Amino acid sequence: MKTRITELFGIEHPIIQGGMHMVGYAEMAAAVSNAGGLGIITGLTQGTPENLAKEIARCREMTDKPFGVNLTFLPAVTPPDYPGFVEAIIKGGIKIVETAGNNPQKWLPALKENGIKVIHKCTSVRHSLKAEAIGCDAVSVDGFECGGHPGEDDVGNWVLLPRAAEELKIPFVASGGCATGSQLVAALALGAEGMNMGTRFMATVEAPIHQNVKDAILAANELDTRLIMRPLRNTERVLTNAGVERLLKKERTLGDKITFADIAPEVAGVYPAIMKKGEMDAGGWSCGMVVGLIHDVPTVQELIDRIMAEADEIITRRLTGFLGAARVAVAAG
Repeated sequence: MKTRITELFGIEHPIIQGGMHMVGYAEMAAAVSNAGGLGIITGLTQGTPENLAKEIARCREMTDKPFGVNLTFLPAVTPPDYPGFVEAIIKGGIKIVETAGNNPQKWLPALKENGIKVIHKCTSVRHSLKAEAIGCDAVSVDGFECGGHPGEDDVGNWVLLPRAAEELKIPFVASGGCATGSQLVAALALGAEGMNMGTRFMATVEAPIHQNVKDAILAANELDTRLIMRPLRNTERVLTNAGVERLLKKERTLGDKITFADIAPEVAGVYPAIMKKGEMDAGGWSCGMVVGLIHDVPTVQELIDRIMAEADEIITRRLTGFLGAARVAVAAG
C-alpha cells in the first residue's frame, strides 16, 4: 500500500509504532521495521545520549529497514540532555524522528540540516497547524482515545481526523485507538495517510515488557482505562489498577488543592516496577481504550500482516462491492 507516509519514510506499510516509555527498545523497533512498518526507539527511555547511541547501533544489527527515534520534550527542573540526544540521533545516522510534548521548533534546524524527517505528535488541529508552520514533515494526530496524554480538548478521532484533513497540507497519521485493518481503512477514508499504534504493539511477542503487562492488556476491555491528573491539566489515560484507584481517590478528596507531590507515589518512577517487574498495582501506566480490541499476543509480523490483509479485503471487496451495488441500482433506476 502506497500513501504519502510510506513514500516520505520509505516504508512498505503505513503503520508506525509510536514512542513508548520503557517499551521502545531496539527489539520493538526492529520487529516493526522488519515487518514493513516504521519502528521507533524511545529516546528518553535510554536515559543518556550515550545509551541512545548504543541502542541505535543495536537496532541496526537487527534490521536494515528504516527506523526512527522518539524525542519527547518535557518541562523539567533538570531537563534531559536534549543537545546530547539530538547529537546522538544525528551521529547515529537516524533519518526519521518522532517528536512529542512541547514545541520542537528549537531543534528542527539541526535535524533538518542533517536530512532528518520529523513527525510531531499533536492532540489538536491548532497544534497540528503549528507543527506544519514550523516545518515538520508530518504529524501524528492523537485522538482522545489514546493511551498517554490526550491533551485537554477531549476530541475523538471520528471528528479530529477529518478536521485535520480540512486544515493540513502535510501528511498525517491517525493515532489513538488503532489496532485493526478496518481502522486503517477508516483512517484513510477520513484523510489520514496511515496509523500509529502504541498499546496494540505492547501486546506482541517481541514487546520487551513483563508478561503481566501483556496479560493485563488481554484481560481488559474498553471500559478499563482511567484519566488521571486532570486537575493538574496534565491528563493521562492509563489502565486501571489499585494504584490508579488510590490516585483517583486522592484527586476526589483533595479537589483543586491537589499537587503533583500528593500523587507522586502512584506516577513517579513506577514504570520500571510495572514494565520490568510486572508489579501491576504500582501505579499509572499509559494505555489506550483500544485494549477492548486486543485479544491475542501475536508476533509483530503476524499482526502487521493481519492488519494489511484485512485492510486489503475491505478496500477491494467490501467497499468495492458497495460501489458496484450502487451502480447497479442507478442503472436499474
